[in-house]
Amino acid sequence: MRVFVTGATGALGQHLVPQLLAAGHDVTATTRSPDKAAGLRAAGAEPVVLDGLDRDAVVAAVVAARPDAIVHQMTALADLHSLTNLDESFAATNELRTRGTDNLLAAAETAGTRRVVAQTAERTLYRSGASAKVETDPYDEPVSAAARTQAAIRYVEQTVPAAVPEGIVLRYGTFYGPGASDFLLEAVRAQHLPVIGGGTGIWSFIETSDAASATVAAIERGEPGIYNVGDDDPAPVADWLPYLAEVAGAQPPAQVPVSVGEELAGEFVVVQMTTARGISNEKARKELGWEPRFASWRDGFRAWVA
Repeated sequence: MRVFVTGATGALGQHLVPQLLAAGHDVTATTRSPDKAAGLRAAGAEPVVLDGLDRDAVVAAVVAARPDAIVHQMTALADLHSLTNLDESFAATNELRTRGTDNLLAAAETAGTRRVVAQTAERTLYRSGASAKVETDPYDEPVSAAARTQAAIRYVEQTVPAAVPEGIVLRYGTFYGPGASDFLLEAVRAQHLPVIGGGTGIWSFIETSDAASATVAAIERGEPGIYNVGDDDPAPVADWLPYLAEVAGAQPPAQVPVSVGEELAGEFVVVQMTTARGISNEKARKELGWEPRFASWRDGFRAWVA
């Protein structure tokens, strides 16, 4: 299969391209950096230096590649260091999830590509009800600092399955692994990430190579729609944050009340720490035939830190 991968040098793309090549696919891989093109070529992919917001360039690149599937992994999170104002930190990524998505869908239509696999994330979507949400659960209202980010996610999730015959959206849990959430590990080691309000918020994690293997599965099979991609072990902050500190060789995180957390980190972080909900991966397991190598963050964190 000919596969056109955008965001190929990002945290997930670095795993996705080798996995696709190992599975026998022909890969055209995009990067915004000319300096990274040689590495993609050396890996066995056909590199394209591309700005995902340049509609004409995106259409031309896709038409030239004639792909059977397009993978939308474009983000701009390499310099992410804070979640206090999510909309500010995700402004460029939100544009890639709206204008960039439109550009790729226009390219798919022009090239006659039926299958498009796009990524979103679950962090802004849920803060009430069951601890592990399924794909059909309605979104909760976002906090003000994450409203534009959730709107961009909604846009991808509503637009992609409706725009192409085989539109799939992978809703990833929180990435971890080398290059994926280094700021989180740094904050834990520096004692800058306390447990807020008892740490009752539920998180779903996914190690980056596991996220890539789910993406390969979605390229090769699966009905159109949304699939949650997380590990088997959604967990409260009160469990995973002290454990991460332990395996990282750091002091246990401090415990602070909600009022202090709001002052230090803002409403979005407090919600994530206290009321956020995780996701169920049952649909992806059943319909994509996928399972994570790291079924729990407990094992995955140890491998990451090592």
